[in-house]
Amino acid sequence: MKTIINKAILFLSILLVASSCDDVEHVMLNENANTTVSLSTSSVVLTEETAPDDAVTVSWTSPEFGFAAAPTYRVLIDHVGGDFTDAQAVSAGVEMEKTFTVQELNSKLLSLELEPLVEDAVDIRVETRLSSSQIFLSNPVTLTVTPYSSVLDLSTTWGVVGSATPGGWGTPDIPDLPFYTTSESGVLVAYVTLRDGEIKFRENNDWTLNYGDTGLDGTLDDGGDNIPVSAGSYRILMNLNTLTYTMETYSWGIVGSAAPNGWDGPDAQFTYNPYQNNWKAVVTLIEGEIKFRRSNDWGLNYGDSGLDGTLDEGGDNIPVTAGHYLVTLDLNNLTYTLEETDVWGLVGSATPNGWDGPDQKFLPDFGINEGFFYIHGAELIAGEIKVRQNDNWAVNYGDDGADGTLELNGANIMVEAGIYNITVNFSVDPPTITINPYQ
Repeated sequence: MKTIINKAILFLSILLVASSCDDVEHVMLNENANTTVSLSTSSVVLTEETAPDDAVTVSWTSPEFGFAAAPTYRVLIDHVGGDFTDAQAVSAGVEMEKTFTVQELNSKLLSLELEPLVEDAVDIRVETRLSSSQIFLSNPVTLTVTPYSSVLDLSTTWGVVGSATPGGWGTPDIPDLPFYTTSESGVLVAYVTLRDGEIKFRENNDWTLNYGDTGLDGTLDDGGDNIPVSAGSYRILMNLNTLTYTMETYSWGIVGSAAPNGWDGPDAQFTYNPYQNNWKAVVTLIEGEIKFRRSNDWGLNYGDSGLDGTLDEGGDNIPVTAGHYLVTLDLNNLTYTLEETDVWGLVGSATPNGWDGPDQKFLPDFGINEGFFYIHGAELIAGEIKVRQNDNWAVNYGDDGADGTLELNGANIMVEAGIYNITVNFSVDPPTITINPYQ
């Protein structure tokens, strides 16, 4: 009898298991999932005057994967007929469309080396990503475009070299700090941040023609003595007509209750942008007010009394909301802009603020090298670093193989104590990092 009962229980168990298996939903990925892409216009002519305006909206449909999914999207732009291996990419996150401003689209086109003021065409595709191994590409759609050139040529053959500069007395991988042209022929200007040491001025990163100052009287001498300097930020004017030079403490910065160091400073520093002859800064602000001032001093400061984007000397404080910003200061036209943006920073036990941040911010390339970010003269102690976005761990990169290739959520990067020039290149996939000693 006991044997019969045991067999009955076993039989019922098998039936229950079989019944349960019939209730399981077998989910299969639809390998033919497709995205349909559309453009708000088929042709655009881009101009510098309309840079802030919308140029084109790329929108797309959600693929039918065969199950509920949460994909992320990227818009890819390449030459017509290109294979998209070197395409310009813009993340759209989980959104189903991306609107490009004139300036943003123009930047991508210049990065593809399209010729300004010449009508051309590009292919646009949308990349749908479920995981690193499940990526879908839409069919391309074609956009006719005419880009413009926003890059000035203020470059010269002259530079600042020496123990006070990032490249020391001459490093092949680090060019001399550059001089730029001014409105006066033969008068050049350099905006430099130096450490304690010595400098000279030379042409073509070479010693064939170089100037020092024997006697330290402000007169340039061919092959003359090194010029001693103290750490700081300077504007150097070199007059090749009279063979004289001047150096003055000089910088522009953001100060205020919303700035990292409040109203007392030191100010969040701008960097000169020779491609558009203006000043730019990447900064994280809290809710409050800001102003712009020269050389960490109230002697010359700008506010905005009408909140119309026009600078007024000694003007009203500028209210801002908390966020990450790319700030542009145009001292030629006395205008400014604050553009909310994603910022990249260096974080870790080797950085000044440790793993909690705020991070040391990278500066984007201001020319046409889209996707490059730089920190010059990063002072680190022995420890570890990572690269992350917006002072947050949601998006962070490390280096699993210590080979200069960055991986999302990758391993911490070991560094020795020192001063470094650090470059991150997000124009390639996977992105890369280079860490060179500040000589």
